[in-house]
Amino acid sequence: MLSRLLAFLAVVFLSACGADHKWATDAEVANARYVQGPPASITLITSINGRSGSGAHSALLINGSERVLYDPAGSWELLDGGAPERADLHYGMTPGALASYLKFQSDGVFHVVLQTVEVSQSVADDAIAAAIAQGSTPKAACSNSISTILHKVPGFEKVPGSFFPKALSHGMAQVPGVREETMEDISGRQSISLLRSTTVATN
Repeated sequence: MLSRLLAFLAVVFLSACGADHKWATDAEVANARYVQGPPASITLITSINGRSGSGAHSALLINGSERVLYDPAGSWELLDGGAPERADLHYGMTPGALASYLKFQSDGVFHVVLQTVEVSQSVADDAIAAAIAQGSTPKAACSNSISTILHKVPGFEKVPGSFFPKALSHGMAQVPGVREETMEDISGRQSISLLRSTTVATN
């Protein structure tokens, strides 16, 4: 385990200077603003390799006074320029944008696990503020970046820090009231309605 962690740390160190620093303008961010409405929530999205069972990527969907996606070191983007990105945070996460993202992460042999906890709007906005403060993340550090954010959010302080997406997901599963959903692409089409899903409520 130690050698595995050291290998990940080496990747993080070597790629730190390569962190993506996309910076949408104030106008782009303001124009993209999308309000989903209650309930406010925080959702950990974990992409899993269906062949190896290993975690591939972590992201955080936050629904507060607006709905945003923190996609640390991610490469997803909408071709029409929607959901503009500023330092790994995508604004304007409409249902269509979210469907596109989930399709992107579950394409081919991958599937996604969504773990959602309903919170107050103030707590969700705390998470958005923490994501803004976290900023751009170097490659291979997505899970660690998200765990750093969660440690600053009331109710999530005990989620353990980790560089591994599945380990972070296991920690999120221990948060009281978490609802877990698994989605797998079985259609090859760009539509969230065509994703098979199962939901499990825990705690």
